Amino acid sequence: MYLLAAEEANNPLLPHTSEMVVGGFAFLFVLFFVGRLLVPRIQKTLAERTEAIEGGLKKAADAQEEAQQALKEYREQLAEARHEAARLREEAREQGAQIKAELREEAQAEARRLVEAAHAQIEADRQQAFAQLRTELGRLSTELAGRIVGESLEDEARQRRIVDRFLEELESSSSEAVR
Repeated sequence: MYLLAAEEANNPLLPHTSEMVVGGFAFLFVLFFVGRLLVPRIQKTLAERTEAIEGGLKKAADAQEEAQQALKEYREQLAEARHEAARLREEAREQGAQIKAELREEAQAEARRLVEAAHAQIEADRQQAFAQLRTELGRLSTELAGRIVGESLEDEARQRRIVDRFLEELESSSSEAVR
């Protein structure tokens, strides 16, 4: 038993009482030191990291939202630009058709003007030819009448009156024949 009592007194599994008291004080000191000084610093550092991470996530979410908004605005602008381009193409097409119609109308007006000018020129030429023919016919008629009558019909005024009366009678008889 002595052996058992001596073995119990020197049991390596059970520390000495003084070691237990010093170990307990050391544990309490470390616990106090860690609890009072290190834990708040660790918590502060963790809180700062949490805020930084949450701030980064918020910034990323804001950036993503801004990117989505920018993409939406870009698509709206692109759709508006396409609509504007289609409108401009349609306006250009309409202006082209209008210009084409105006050019056609101008060409037709020019053609009518040329035709009218040609008709006027033809009428003037006809009148001139008719006047020359009348003059020549009068001269020949006077000459022929002078040969028939045997005297000269050189009096210009009398000559014209005779020719004019003859041509008027000729025109009235030809217009009655046409009717």
